[in-house]
Amino acid sequence: MGSNLGGGAPNTGGAPMDDNFDDPETNEEVMGEELENMDLEEEVMDNATHCPSCDDITGHVILKEKKVGNGADIMVRCEDCSNVQTVQFRPPAPMTIPFILSDGPDSERVVLMVDADEEFYVNDVFEEQEKLWTINQIETKAGPMTTSSYADNIASINAVRTDMVRVKMTLTRGEESFADVLVVPQDTTFTASHLMEHDDETWRIRAIHTGAGRTLRGTVRAPDIKRMYLHEPPNPEHFAPRTPRERRQAWKEGKLGHNPNPIRPKEHVKSGVKPNTSSKRKKKKPRK
Repeated sequence: MGSNLGGGAPNTGGAPMDDNFDDPETNEEVMGEELENMDLEEEVMDNATHCPSCDDITGHVILKEKKVGNGADIMVRCEDCSNVQTVQFRPPAPMTIPFILSDGPDSERVVLMVDADEEFYVNDVFEEQEKLWTINQIETKAGPMTTSSYADNIASINAVRTDMVRVKMTLTRGEESFADVLVVPQDTTFTASHLMEHDDETWRIRAIHTGAGRTLRGTVRAPDIKRMYLHEPPNPEHFAPRTPRERRQAWKEGKLGHNPNPIRPKEHVKSGVKPNTSSKRKKKKPRK
């Protein structure tokens, strides 16, 4: 009897075994290359449409075209079986949908003409009345709200103005506060603690409320602002020195250019009162 001197599995002949046969990574690479080759070899059909003779989607050659209303009748010949047929192309029938357009506190109902096969999505932006609007609600004929639907299944659409943003403000002057609204483009930004002009007056942005909380610093986009708080900036007279000590300090800092000494002007001194400018302290009288 013969023996297997090699000590390994015998080779029965034929094609040599592939060492990578059980390698999953190699198999995936091979399959990927085959799929790419299949995609490259995929046939591109011109004027593809259904052929009743082939009962399949095939390429066609256009023989004649005739306009009918807003559509057309096109005579075509199948490239596979040479069957000739006339294909009718008609635009979808128009229909109307009520839109509720909201611009801040004001809302308006308008009826717009759309195609029956047009699909609408929440957050879609469209133009109407030379303004931009964003869809925020779509109500279907069945009743419930949805995020997308075709026109023939829509009962109404709500949209809000997008190109301009209303920024609510609370303005404080002294002890009085009042509300106001600022209409700005949507790409406008505001920075807390900065000065801004409003109604020919200068205000300081004290804080910005974004819904997540108030911020005393930082820049916020107008659409993200829930309310902005403005304070009237202090009058320059607020910083004027009032006491001899404050005047001396202001004099040291060079803020009294028109009066280069720490003596108070006469107009700041009350009548009948003589300011004490002496730096010497009065001596106490000795006790008897």
